[in-house]
Amino acid sequence: MIFNTEEFARKYAVRYTAILAVLLIVPLVVYVLLLLQIDDAKVKLSLEQQSQNIMRLMQGYDNNEKVFHFPRYKVYKAALYTEKYEEIFSTLDFKPNSFTEGFHKKGTQYYYIYPLPDKYYFASSFLLVSTQHTANNIYYLAATVMLAIVVSLFLFSFLLLKNFSKPFEKLNTQLDNFIKDSMHEINTPLSIINLNADLFANKYGDNKYLQRMKSAAKTLATIYNDMDYLIKQGRVVHKRQEIDMGDFIQNRVDYFQEIAKLKEIVFVTDIDTECYYEFSKTKLQRIVDNTISNAIKYSHNHSKVEIKLFKEEDQIIFWVKDHGVGIENVEKIFSRYYREDEAKGGFGIGLNIVKQIIDEEDIELEVHSEVDIGTLFTYIFTNK
Repeated sequence: MIFNTEEFARKYAVRYTAILAVLLIVPLVVYVLLLLQIDDAKVKLSLEQQSQNIMRLMQGYDNNEKVFHFPRYKVYKAALYTEKYEEIFSTLDFKPNSFTEGFHKKGTQYYYIYPLPDKYYFASSFLLVSTQHTANNIYYLAATVMLAIVVSLFLFSFLLLKNFSKPFEKLNTQLDNFIKDSMHEINTPLSIINLNADLFANKYGDNKYLQRMKSAAKTLATIYNDMDYLIKQGRVVHKRQEIDMGDFIQNRVDYFQEIAKLKEIVFVTDIDTECYYEFSKTKLQRIVDNTISNAIKYSHNHSKVEIKLFKEEDQIIFWVKDHGVGIENVEKIFSRYYREDEAKGGFGIGLNIVKQIIDEEDIELEVHSEVDIGTLFTYIFTNK
């Protein structure tokens, strides 16, 4: 029930950042690809120019000189090959993977193959000029800009959403306080109604009008307990303890007897004893109460609700079957505020609470339902 502005802003800021980042990063990627192409072109041009320089030096060689001093550079490496790709001379520190004319790459080595006129340059047919080059500066620039975009978008979205959500936080806090106060105010008269109804029944005897009043009070109490659980969710730690499941469920069956009597519904029970399970009584009551109250609510008049509890090896099975209207959309009944039949009343939060609890506690639930025939809820508690 608490509205956290920071959590809200952080959650949606991540989403908006992801969407906007994609829109902005796509042009950045295109720009980086263009930069890489330009960078490759620059390296290619420099290798071509260096090839021309080496060729000029070889053309200017005087045959009367005994030795030709092949040019050496810090940045560039070169090699001469025959028409069969046999090495004549080389300062390379790698082996080329291609001898076709043009520009090539091998890892960080960029090299250019230039064909030479036959038997003019020391009987060589190919000149190879290479240099070691990386585009790390471009990748670094791209990564920096990308990070700046993501961080800027996230901060901007976070601050904008945080400020935007502040009025909602205030309204939510006021509503939360109102619900807490309302729940507190409801609890006292509800307790008085239940107490005095019991006292009246003991003194003057039971009657159908008193039964209706007590049934309505218990229905209201079930809704109250659901709302109370939601309000305290995340704030209260529900203590686990060893529970006699049979005794606990029988107690809740007795509690709902008066509500069932109004529709002349009969409970048919088969509850084993000594079924012990370590669990929270509060959570177990929400599971049992919501399941039984729904079974009563959606059962036909003059029908029966079957309730079983039994052990199977290391599992305890809690089983509730009604003979009523059935469920059309089983997958939707656990959604908060969803009600299969609006005419039946309620807020649509009971089974949503049940779903939260069984997910938290790793309890299996199987629901089988047929329209106009009935519904079976099967809870499987596994001892760990």
